[in-house]
Amino acid sequence: MTDLRPRVTVLAGFAPAATDAVARSLLVTDPSLILVAHDLTGVRDGVVRRTVRTADRVLEEGVTELVHGCVSCTLREDVIPTLVRLARRHPGRDLLLALPPAIEPEAVATVCAASGVDGVVRFDSYVTVVDAETLLDDLTSTDELHHRDLHAAENDHRGVADVVCRQIEFADTIVLRNGPDDRVSSLLHRLAPWAVQAPAAELLRTGRHDPVVPGMPGRALEGYPIGIDDAAGAMLFHSRRPFHPQRLHDALDDLTAEALRGRGQLWIASQPDVAVAWESSGGGLMLGNLGLWLAALPTERWDEASDMRRLAADAQWDAYYGDRATALSFVGFDLDVDRMTALLRSCLLTDAELAEGTDQWRTLPDPFDGFFPLDDERIPQIKGVRP
Repeated sequence: MTDLRPRVTVLAGFAPAATDAVARSLLVTDPSLILVAHDLTGVRDGVVRRTVRTADRVLEEGVTELVHGCVSCTLREDVIPTLVRLARRHPGRDLLLALPPAIEPEAVATVCAASGVDGVVRFDSYVTVVDAETLLDDLTSTDELHHRDLHAAENDHRGVADVVCRQIEFADTIVLRNGPDDRVSSLLHRLAPWAVQAPAAELLRTGRHDPVVPGMPGRALEGYPIGIDDAAGAMLFHSRRPFHPQRLHDALDDLTAEALRGRGQLWIASQPDVAVAWESSGGGLMLGNLGLWLAALPTERWDEASDMRRLAADAQWDAYYGDRATALSFVGFDLDVDRMTALLRSCLLTDAELAEGTDQWRTLPDPFDGFFPLDDERIPQIKGVRP
């Protein structure tokens, strides 16, 4: 049967001029296309301005007042109702949702998945527009969003590099503006090898969006690729044995300084039950709790995890380690892969330390003690987004 739901193309990008130029070109290419755009400059004061337009006229202009000035509130209380209203008011016309610079497309996908809006519209593609002239400066920036007055709330301490990376990584399609630039194009491929790099003219009605897309911290746990290996600027590091907590902590500055972007999962010997997320960019590092490894749970609880999580664990199960494994991806320019690999290996437990067993591992000096509090009821379930 033909799916008659209007298609939604989500357009993200940290450079507003480049994103706006792509949005305008799409409106000209398809006069029936309806653009939805939001101005979040007043979101910290609880005000969001919305404009809905076609290539030749403005259909709506409105202001939404939010009780709490936050991005999630904006998405839930204005974006979703707007998409539903337009889909019903203009049947047969596709929609273009252009996100403000500091919005991460994964947040849109997550909120839409929970809202049930997919019963009214279908998400066709998540597109990120990249400005070749500003990308490298943004990826190497140590700025937080508030340094550029782009923060969504007073407690929004996201880094510029973090947001730019996440916008690129969640995309199924990337448009490079102010290019072509072979160096930047190669970097984008390393950051998001799963994304198609395409000109703006090829964006509409692509059907590229995978309806089940884990966010970057959970990709490896769910069996999805997190990067590529190439000699010029990308590497993957895999290990079944755990990291020594003190040696890993001592190497963090070197590891984060060497690469533009690092991501993946790891485990440390002193806390062998927890899967740890790694995200680094702009010289900063975020370590998070992805939950318990399946090997740390009784088998009768494994069916509480997602199907993809269980399949990935089964495919790589080890008789000694279970599903515990480190999988890290690093991306940069002229990345010294041999040095990075040697540094990471030096942080792993030695054969002698490994032979001492988990009881002894838990007594190792641990600078990460208390970083990843465990809840006995928590399971390693990374939910895919289903827009």
